[in-house]
Order: sequence, then structure tokens, then C-alpha cells
Amino acid sequence: MNHYIDMCVRPDEDFPASQLMGALVIRLHRALVAHGAGDIGVSFPEHNAQRLGNRLRLHGSQQALAALMAQDWLKGMRDHLDLSPASPVPTHARHRQVKRVQTQSSPERLRRRLMKRHNLTEAQAAERIPDTAAQLAALPSVWVRSSSTGQAFRLFIQHGPLSEEPISGATGAFNAYGLSQGASIPWF
Repeated sequence: MNHYIDMCVRPDEDFPASQLMGALVIRLHRALVAHGAGDIGVSFPEHNAQRLGNRLRLHGSQQALAALMAQDWLKGMRDHLDLSPASPVPTHARHRQVKRVQTQSSPERLRRRLMKRHNLTEAQAAERIPDTAAQLAALPSVWVRSSSTGQAFRLFIQHGPLSEEPISGATGAFNAYGLSQGASIPWF
């Protein structure tokens, strides 16, 4: 994680920042699936409690970032982005984990699962799992579509506490969204 690339979305009247960030995360997901190494992490340096902000930062080795950027995954997005070149991480950088937080946000999915497992009717499942059972995290999120299942869902992202020391994960520590349950990324 000794290099980074900043990607800033440029919203306009046709495309709000949240829509552009969602499109960028979906394209990144597809590119990371194709890359397949689990050696690139992401962070959102401008995040706050409600939104991810307009900047997505890629973290990795210079070689891993070059291999990712050699793919044509930003086609159609370049007009809406400002990209920095791959640069060394500042020596004063601290570290933090950036991970996915999953919630039980789809009562419909929970009902289908209950019906299948317990041979219930739709009405019985709806009685056991009302619409009010949905849990939403108080975290910034982006709507994405899984490349493996095709399902659309909210990807809730949590930036953990700052640390002076990096937490290294196993090889392939980052998932296909660039998030990790164990490894940290540089924070600056």
C-alpha cells in the first residue's frame, strides 16, 4: 500500500455526485473482479456520516495500480472524473480500516428465505417479517449491483478509527470492492 490514485467525481446538473460515485464504484468492482489479486484497497477521504463524498482513493503497490489502470474500466466515466497519477503515500500517513457493514435491509429477501426454509406462504412470511424489520446502518453508502448475482443493494462503508501502525492482512486481504475486514489503508 505504498502508492495511491485519487479519483474525484465532477457532478453537474445531469449527474449528481451520488450517482457518479455509484457508477464509479460499480465499474471499480468489475475491474477488481477481473484483476483478481485482492491487493488494492479503497477509501473515501471526503466521507462524513451521511455521504461518501466526491473522492475515491485507490491504495496499492505501484505495480498493482498500474495493472488495474491498464484495464479499460473507466470508459464513459473519464469526462466526469479528475484522476491523479499514481503517487507515493506521504510518510506522515496514519492508517485505518475501511470495511463493508452488512445489514438486514431487505425484508423481501428475508421473507423469501423464510418461505424457502420453512415452507411458509407469502402471507405467513409477511406476518413474521414486516416491512418495519428493515435495518439501515447510519453509515454512508452507495447503491451497487453485484457482478456475480446481479442483485442491486446498498453498500454501507465504515471508516474505522485512526492508527499509527498499519494492519497488514493476508495475501488477497481486500475484496472485490477494495474493502477489508482485517487490513488497513494509509490515511492522509
